[in-house]
Order: sequence, then structure tokens, then C-alpha cells
Amino acid sequence: MKILVIPGLTLSPLTETHRAQILEACPQAEIVVATGQEAAKHAEEAEVIFGLIDRHMFEKCKKLKWVHATASGIDMFLFPGFVDSQVLLTSEKGLVGSHLADHAFSLLLMLTRQTAHAHSMGSAAWSNRARLRARQFELTGLTMGCFGFGGTGREIAKRAVAFGMKAIALDCDPVCPSREVESVMISNQFADFLKRSDVVAVCCPLTSETRGKFDSFAFSKMKNSSILVNVTRGEIVDLGSLVIALREGEIAGAALDVVSGEPLDADNALWQFENVVMSPHTAGASQFRSERNLRRFCTNLKRFIAGDELEGLIDKKRGY
Repeated sequence: MKILVIPGLTLSPLTETHRAQILEACPQAEIVVATGQEAAKHAEEAEVIFGLIDRHMFEKCKKLKWVHATASGIDMFLFPGFVDSQVLLTSEKGLVGSHLADHAFSLLLMLTRQTAHAHSMGSAAWSNRARLRARQFELTGLTMGCFGFGGTGREIAKRAVAFGMKAIALDCDPVCPSREVESVMISNQFADFLKRSDVVAVCCPLTSETRGKFDSFAFSKMKNSSILVNVTRGEIVDLGSLVIALREGEIAGAALDVVSGEPLDADNALWQFENVVMSPHTAGASQFRSERNLRRFCTNLKRFIAGDELEGLIDKKRGY
């Protein structure tokens, strides 16, 4: 079995220890590690790919049976040829929630505790203490709304409760509640979900149903005092509608790691708002991420050989 491993932003270079782990799962494996044009040269013979591929590489694949993505969101795979194929797709969904949730709260706290402004002011922050303190507030007693209640939503809910917040959630699927969320709302309760939330955290994958979900309608249903947090996919939020909502005071602020059209030009309107904080799509970073996904790949490799159901299996038609 030829396994093509494509290291990248979320998969560190393969060590000999990693090779040994893969060979333990599949002793007969021929492991090829390559990127770019070299990876494309090996695609034709690969039966398994561990990494990210595009439609051009997929067209070269003749023997491919399974791809394990080095990403939790897999919207980049949803081109017709791949979706319609018999090739299995798995990902690290469910494994990235902890660091995405950490990042969500780091951005949120930059707003609520005014630490972003204090840092940007440098020494001048001391003469602006009264202004900073007047804008600070605590999260205790507020309601965190998790839009999507998979791995990321559940981890954000845990942290929200730890901060003294109440957590609610909405999901398009009938998912189980958690200790933090008593019951999970369904899609037709979207407006009520938004009205009840003081912080709305986007925790879902990008699909045809979620693309542009946060538009002028959504912002009109949110509290004027609410904050939008997004650490999953930028395209879930309509950028133009967000700018208008911020400009007209329909929401109180936004904490964003991802935005549609990223990276934003320096003259983009979002940079002009004092009540917006952004990071450059870095929420996915963790010292544990690569190892966690490698363990899942090795577990799945054994399952694949045995013909068992794979962990993190993607329904390609639904996009998650």
C-alpha cells in the first residue's frame, strides 16, 4: 500500500518515530513524504493520502481510496469530482476544539478587558486608564451562544461556564447536550438563539447552508450589546453585512480569527473599528495538533485495512 504524506501548516515534517507509528499500523506500507510538484508525481500510485490535495492533484490519482485531511474544515475538498467519487475522506474534526476555544476566548477578552487597546497605546495607556476602565466589562452572567455544537462548540461552552457565563447552543443536527448546555436548539430557532446570546460564537464548518449565514437578517436579531466571535471559517459571515452592523451599532463588536477574503487589505473598513479585534487565521495552532492527528491517522489506518468504520469520517455531500 502506497501512502503519500504531504506535510504542511498543520502537519509537521515526518520523523522516524512517526514513520514507525505508521508502519506499526500498516507494516506493508510504502511511505512517501513529499510536497508540491514532488507530491503530484506520486499521486498516481497513491492509495492513501495524508494531507491536503486540490482538484488538479486529485485528477492525477488513479488508485486513491482514502484521504485523511490535515484540517478540521474540509471545504477545500468539496469540488464535484471528489464529492462524487468513492474516495473516503476523514479529518481531524473533533480534535481541534480545545485550541480553537482558547483562541476564541483570547480574542473575546481582548475586547471585554480592553487589553488590545491598552497594548496598542504603549506607555500612553496610563493616561487613558479612565477611558479603558469605562469600556471594560466582565463575562459573568452573560450568555454564550455556540452556533454549532461539535468539538469547538463544546469546548467553548466549557470555557464559558468556567467564566461564569450561561451557555446555549444551536446545531442543524440532533446532537446530544452536555453538562454545560441543557438542550441544543434546532435550525428554525436561529432568531431566538441570536436574541438570547450576549456573545455569539461561530463554531460550525463551512457548508452550502452556513455560507453567509450571518447576514443582515442575523445581525438584526442580535442584541445591540452582543459580540460576534468567529474562529472557524470566514465565509460564514457576510463581510459587508458585518461592516454595516458595526457601523450602525446593531452589534457591539467582533472578535475574528477568520474573515471572508482574507487577508484583508490595509484599507478595509474592518481595521477602522475600535470594537473589532482580529488575528491572522492562527487559531488552529497548537503544539499538540500534529501528534493528535497522526494518532488518528494511524488508528484509522488499522481500521481501513480491517474494513471498519473510520474516525472523523466526512459526509462529502453534507460537507462535514
